[in-house]
Amino acid sequence: MRDEIVLACDQCKRKNYRASRNKKLSTEKLERKKFCPSCRVHTLHKEGKV
Repeated sequence: MRDEIVLACDQCKRKNYRASRNKKLSTEKLERKKFCPSCRVHTLHKEGKV
């Protein structure tokens, strides 16, 4: 039931974080504000496929 997802930076498009989510309970894509090591700032990270 849980899908492996990757969180990619919205500015530089690098895949920085891995997570999992329940696809039945949360149908929309994840968006989190996290630290991007390559940009060296907190940016919006969006869900992508592994």
